[in-house]
Amino acid sequence: MTDADLAAHLAATAGRILLEVRASGMFEGKALGRAGDETANQFLCHALRQQRPDDGLLSEERKDTDERLSKDRVWIVDPVDGTHEYGEERSDWAVHVALCIEGRPEVGAVALPGLDLVLRSDAPAPLAAAAAPPRMVVSRTRPATEAVAVADAIGAQLVPMGSAGAKAMAVVRGEAEIYLHTGGQYEWDSAAPVAVALAHGLHASRIDGSPLVYNQADSYMPDLLICRPEYAEQVLSEVARVSA
Repeated sequence: MTDADLAAHLAATAGRILLEVRASGMFEGKALGRAGDETANQFLCHALRQQRPDDGLLSEERKDTDERLSKDRVWIVDPVDGTHEYGEERSDWAVHVALCIEGRPEVGAVALPGLDLVLRSDAPAPLAAAAAPPRMVVSRTRPATEAVAVADAIGAQLVPMGSAGAKAMAVVRGEAEIYLHTGGQYEWDSAAPVAVALAHGLHASRIDGSPLVYNQADSYMPDLLICRPEYAEQVLSEVARVSA
């Protein structure tokens, strides 16, 4: 199984497991989120240890160690991206599986189980035509101040949405043109979405325009821009202005 096939298979299988956990009726509220996180994480981590025993591993739901820092190949996973949305039986949550090589997100798969979709870095589809005015996906509960200010400046329409993976894949799928995040994330929130976005020809960077580098000692990643390439320069310029 290739790395890309493995990533897609794991993301899809974890998604099915999560749907089964939710449909079991055994859990609700925060308990459902915890049960889903733990169950999917156990599957993903055991499977990766079995299939790629020599690679490093970073997961949101697994205690981190510095072992991965000595590895060129590191898998970065988020068993449930959007625990609240998962627990509320919404569709805007995701499963992330990425392989980063020397800090670059080279392989990625993002499952959207609520939509029965898996988007993968090795199977890019042509981008849909851009909408005018552009649409910017933002948090449905706490839109970032910078994102709202940039949207006002460029005349973008705000589209509230759940998880980071769902928002990034909305740009990949042609449901939005821009995803700007400034509220703080971790490497598992963006590694797989960025791999898929880059493979589809989208722009992905930090909000100062610098590259996204993974497998760092500190997995905190404060900000992110994923957008259609024709909007990158304008959005980066406006972010710099409103952040000054």
